[in-house]
Amino acid sequence: MLVSRDAAYTIRLAITVAEVSTVVRMIQTEVALSKREGMPRPCVINADNLSTIPKGLLESKIVSLSTGKLDELDAALRFALALA
Repeated sequence: MLVSRDAAYTIRLAITVAEVSTVVRMIQTEVALSKREGMPRPCVINADNLSTIPKGLLESKIVSLSTGKLDELDAALRFALALA
């Protein structure tokens, strides 16, 4: 899942992503996704596992998150990074 700020996508060669996994632990750093969001099976965005990768590795967009899911991701990232 892309987690870089929107402006970064057009100017940076590398972007920050959060792992999407089918291993569900039900912890504060996870955001649940399902077929409702367009995923093929239940999974989570894991805000504990962030990486910066070359933008060229991206192939296609799978899903766009609703405002509610973006708010959940924001909260998970804040918790994972101990941000106020």
